Amino acid sequence: MTALAAQKSAVLIAGPTASGKSQRALEIAATRDGVVVNADSMQVYRELTVLSARPSPTDEAIAPHRLYGHVGAATRYSVGAWLADVAPVVSEARRQGRLVVFVGGTGLYFKALTEGLATVPPIPAAIGERVAAEVAGLDSEAMHARLAALDPEDAAEVRPSDRSRILRALEVFATTGRPLASWKRMAGGPPVVDPDTAERLVLAVEMPEIHRRIAMRADAMVRGGGIEEARALVGLGLDPAMPAMKAIGVREFAAHLAGDMSLEEALTAIKTETRRYAKRQMTWIRTQMADWTRLAS
Repeated sequence: MTALAAQKSAVLIAGPTASGKSQRALEIAATRDGVVVNADSMQVYRELTVLSARPSPTDEAIAPHRLYGHVGAATRYSVGAWLADVAPVVSEARRQGRLVVFVGGTGLYFKALTEGLATVPPIPAAIGERVAAEVAGLDSEAMHARLAALDPEDAAEVRPSDRSRILRALEVFATTGRPLASWKRMAGGPPVVDPDTAERLVLAVEMPEIHRRIAMRADAMVRGGGIEEARALVGLGLDPAMPAMKAIGVREFAAHLAGDMSLEEALTAIKTETRRYAKRQMTWIRTQMADWTRLAS
């Protein structure tokens, strides 16, 4: 183990989409005997290679990468599942004397990593299926109204368009009779990474530059097989509310394949939605990661 790696329990690299996080993580892992660990909620899905901008096989040959593409799109993956998967990865890396380099754009993953996660009771399959059936015919606004009537606390925290989070809150309330927010306030297990001993970095890039890179990435998706990837994912016949189906590019390229959008319109929609996502990420970084070290990229 290098002396520098011994000083830190881990390196955490966050930033908005297209900020160059993966490249910075690879450079650190390559020079400091590290393992790159994914902290992006879409890069966990094996069917999302191009659309999630996962590291390439060439990158993975330079330094070990973990928790990329290890989950099928039919899985309703969660921050709790990710945290459970992270623990043995960290233990293995430390046994090998390697530095653990976390990288991604999912703020909740980093929050759970450094603060722990409250334990929410498991949802029995029968209840999950019943709740899903009850809301299957409802649009997002109606689902949100249903949640507001049962659990106004969680409804106030969830966007009306976020069907997955609404469904999760409904499932928890149906199982426990308590708001999901109340479970989150309870003390969870200890954090996997102590934030006081970790090197926490945010890549700071001006928004005009982020927008330029987003446009370039979207155009590259077409050349790299993004349309074919969306076609294959839609062909699985999954519920559109599944997390993997919400990856930016899936809906837009599917609309193009169905003849509802031209390719130019689909790309414009992808670029617009990605810019909005980057803006939300920057808001999280500003409010939740104020004490992280800023690095130019």
